[in-house]
Amino acid sequence: MPGQRATIVLTQEMDTEQPAEKPRPKGIYLLPNLLTTGCLFSGFYAIVAAIDKHFAHAGMGVFVAMIFDTLDGRIARLTHAESAFGKEYDSLADMVAFGLAPAIVSYQWGVVRIAEYGRAWGRFGWLAAFFYAACAALRLARFNARSASADKRYFEGLPSPSAAAIVAAFVWFSSEWREPGLAGLIAAFGITAAAGGLMVSRFGYPSFKQFDLDRRIKFAYLLIVPLFFVLVAVDPPTMLLSIFSIYALSAPVLWAARRLRRRSRGPPAVA
Repeated sequence: MPGQRATIVLTQEMDTEQPAEKPRPKGIYLLPNLLTTGCLFSGFYAIVAAIDKHFAHAGMGVFVAMIFDTLDGRIARLTHAESAFGKEYDSLADMVAFGLAPAIVSYQWGVVRIAEYGRAWGRFGWLAAFFYAACAALRLARFNARSASADKRYFEGLPSPSAAAIVAAFVWFSSEWREPGLAGLIAAFGITAAAGGLMVSRFGYPSFKQFDLDRRIKFAYLLIVPLFFVLVAVDPPTMLLSIFSIYALSAPVLWAARRLRRRSRGPPAVA
């Protein structure tokens, strides 16, 4: 009968369909979120260490937060555990570790000292620290709003972890100074404000997200990895400050070089 034939056909079609993929267990999201919590804890530790005047430990805390921040995203992508919750949690942890922590570290290290040279200098110090924190919040908000349509090969503006690394490395580097003087304090807050400004700039910075770990490379390139760790181990604050400062200045320098090259060429000749 026609009705029976239709039932048989539908049954056969259902049998030939592939079974639906089982939902991934929720436990797989635990690992990247634990790493994000490690980033948050490291930022919190940096703040507490700065309040206790342990500025070298505060700088280390910011760099440990960077390691956790790098790992949580990669682990989430490798395990296909990306989620809206993880994205928001990561952004909040970044605000603490790379927004508030460097600003408070810079503030605790220099505001009291620079205030000794006058009330105006003290205001300059805490305004520079707040400016950095505000720029970090704006940078993270812009990144979240444009992440879906942005070019994955580049960051618009200096990434907040790199900006935090510059501030933390400078304070870590300067923590060995018994008395940096007015010039050193102005440099510290000037670098803090400059790092904040670069975060909200339109300069393009390479993201290195397209770097393929499975691709074969020359043996000579492999030597760069142990050389990097050796240099950092010899003098961590100096080398880390140098590395991240070069990265931060690369985009403005390239932009200025392109502008000068265009001016040197002059306007196109009119036939």
